Amino acid sequence: MSAIAQDEAQSLKTRIFTAAIAVFAEHGLAGARMEQIASEAQTTKRMVVYYFKTKELLYQAVLQYVYSRIRETEQQLGLENLPPVEALVQLVKWSVRYHVEHADFMRIICMENMQRGKWLLASGDLKRLNKSALSLLEQILHRGQELGIFQPALEARDVHRLISSFSFYQVSNFYSFNSLYLEGPLPDIDDEALIRHHSDLAVKSILRFVIA
Repeated sequence: MSAIAQDEAQSLKTRIFTAAIAVFAEHGLAGARMEQIASEAQTTKRMVVYYFKTKELLYQAVLQYVYSRIRETEQQLGLENLPPVEALVQLVKWSVRYHVEHADFMRIICMENMQRGKWLLASGDLKRLNKSALSLLEQILHRGQELGIFQPALEARDVHRLISSFSFYQVSNFYSFNSLYLEGPLPDIDDEALIRHHSDLAVKSILRFVIA
């Protein structure tokens, strides 16, 4: 295969994968159709099957990608070089913003929860991959505890749950919460003022939980 043909093939595969993220985020595994993914990618169902075999295998690849990107980006923050309080604040702010800026990723995770985590449970790789989130927090909390800043009996899993709760809820319940409790037209999901407000709320709450 020539270099041009290889580039074209990779471009098509990327388009299919990007389309799959959007379709799975909107319809979940059960509701998504290979024809929808092909149409979104401006190709044929035959080409989707050629590259990814089955809808289930494509969904698993998307789920792996979603979690991989979260964890890879998290590890690139350089938090190990910051004082523990600043590191925790930056982690919380990053998490809140990342969830909003990757709303389709969060919707896919919502859909997976509706399936009771069936595909996550079937993947040992994803469980191993996501341990890095706890390792990162454990390091931050340990450094803060050594300095007497953070409470001694903190579980990284609990702190991670709090951060995830604030970050995830703003996406998963964006339309229902804001329709019920905001006046006037709904803001955009990536409204900068809302992101800052949610970040401040999350930072204050989590610091109150961890500070000694």
